Amino acid sequence: MCWGLRNRLSKVISPKTGKTVMLAVDHGYFQGPTTGLRELKKAIDPLIPYADCLFITRGMLRNCVDPQTKSPIFLRVSGGPSILKDDLSDEHITTSMTEALRLNAVGVGMSIFVGGVNESRTVANLGKLVNEAEEYGMPVLAITAVGKEMARDERYLGLACRMAAEQGAHIVKTYYCDNFKEVVKACPVPIVIAGGKKIDEKDALQMARNAIDDGAVGVDMGRNIFQSENPVGMIKAINAVVHKNASVDDAFNIYEKEKK
Repeated sequence: MCWGLRNRLSKVISPKTGKTVMLAVDHGYFQGPTTGLRELKKAIDPLIPYADCLFITRGMLRNCVDPQTKSPIFLRVSGGPSILKDDLSDEHITTSMTEALRLNAVGVGMSIFVGGVNESRTVANLGKLVNEAEEYGMPVLAITAVGKEMARDERYLGLACRMAAEQGAHIVKTYYCDNFKEVVKACPVPIVIAGGKKIDEKDALQMARNAIDDGAVGVDMGRNIFQSENPVGMIKAINAVVHKNASVDDAFNIYEKEKK
């Protein structure tokens, strides 16, 4: 792994803790103005200081993030279909590596759809993205999605994560599941978990705690932070779990204190 790639990764995964809290705010690339991100700049400005990294699209980065931000940027570079389409797997690479470099990104990310109609193309696109990214020492985050008929369980998530690693992804984002340790064991690159749909704050903290205990290096969480009743309190609580090894109860107390 080249120096530049390792340097970029060190800006996202803390050298002190070996962990990361990534803030995912790229949902608009297929959902449009989703709840909590309708006014994206207003939503994320208070959260950015507590994020190790911001996962965002180029359009929102250009228009909604202060160029003087200290938070590293991971850039989503795939897209295509909207939530109006039945098949979300019909994605393409939409942002060039030149653009990622121009925007001073520390990494790029895209989705693969294992079990989706366009599985083969998205996996091949990942391989092509890794080829191009490594020319510039740019880390690649692979985001795993599985087909509609496939359960988000150890078998299918483990398959998707391993396929992503086999194509050369440097980090993999996936969902937490039962027997998550087995998913981590079979994937030789760092794994971060997705928050998924909004759930109760304490349940989200428990999921993060379980994931860290099972070997994840952190979270790339969105809706369970920016759709929370108190987003700042929630990202502080997640930080405590990930970087300070806080218990769920202690982290929830941080959330409640901030809420008051």
